[in-house]
Amino acid sequence: MEALAVLADPARRRIVECLADNEVSAGELTDVMKAEFGLVQPATSRHLRRLRETGLVRSRPDGARRLYSLDPGALRDIDRWLDQFRELWSDALSSLDAEVRRGKSATRTGPP
Repeated sequence: MEALAVLADPARRRIVECLADNEVSAGELTDVMKAEFGLVQPATSRHLRRLRETGLVRSRPDGARRLYSLDPGALRDIDRWLDQFRELWSDALSSLDAEVRRGKSATRTGPP
């Protein structure tokens, strides 16, 4: 699962987060990377290239600029892989929910 290895990098995860809602230009991504990680344009371009190579993002030219967007295919592959662990999380979260509800109900009724 190469996509998970690529997403281990916090800068790459941030790029993916920036692309969650819509297309973003390379220049805008560079601005975010510079502000948040101190990365300059060549470093941001290397991260974008790596994300493209693993199929996490795609790009298209728009005049003199390049627009980036998420490629849902690679994210679906990650989601399918994570599916095997969802039951573990679901059980743990259900147990936590039960404890929280029990605590709230004890608080409302007061001490015995």
